[in-house]
Amino acid sequence: MPWPFTSSSGKEKDGDRRPVSWSDSLNGTDWQHYKDPRNWIPTLLVTTTVVVSLQIYRSYLRRIPGAIHVQPSFFRKRSLYGRVTSVGDGDNFHLFHTPGGRLAGWDWLRKIPNKKADLKGRTIPIRIAGIDAPEGAHFGRPAQPFATDALAWLSDYILGRRVRAKIYRRDQYDRIVATVFVRRFLMRRDVGLEMLKRGLATTYEAKYGAEFGGLEEEYKAAEADAKAKKLGIWGGKPRHFESPRDYKTRMNLEEPRTKKD
Repeated sequence: MPWPFTSSSGKEKDGDRRPVSWSDSLNGTDWQHYKDPRNWIPTLLVTTTVVVSLQIYRSYLRRIPGAIHVQPSFFRKRSLYGRVTSVGDGDNFHLFHTPGGRLAGWDWLRKIPNKKADLKGRTIPIRIAGIDAPEGAHFGRPAQPFATDALAWLSDYILGRRVRAKIYRRDQYDRIVATVFVRRFLMRRDVGLEMLKRGLATTYEAKYGAEFGGLEEEYKAAEADAKAKKLGIWGGKPRHFESPRDYKTRMNLEEPRTKKD
């Protein structure tokens, strides 16, 4: 009884089958079938669509959960869009990355966590580029004058809001240094520049690691204008003024003495 899945009538014997060479097999193939665009264009379109979609997702729609996940190739070429979940000091905050914004479903299909426990390990620390705000009380150090004012203003200005951060590099504290923009009254505002205008920060004075994103002249002009108007940190007598950079330098020099005492 012949096997029901054989392709022949079952009368052929194994000895009657002749091996076919590779060249004969190629010559026997109907290549005209593959020349018809209707047979290969759909496959090409599907493959191209899948590859391009994956690339767009990896580059623009994949959420970045932390600073260590920001690829070096992104620096100076890309920006991060997201919501500010906390403000730690007068010049830094945490960002929950929401790539694609509302078009990608954020706030209506995809929810942003609200609880601190749910946000742990899922945000990107951002250091605002080009500015230095008065230092708050850290590690036993006293706060500088206007540190509370700078923190309160920054919190009111960006906390809970969506911002875009044009990223430059990762600093020694694993924060992403970036120029930060926020929409206020339908206008896009440079957060660092706004702080300088109000006398709540100085331009960054460190010899190494300064980042301005091509805005140094504009920043220094805003600082000079606030200084001339005696706004914020510039309101006291010049001889009593200590910049955030000078403050940190003094604290670093005094700490070894404190430890010895």
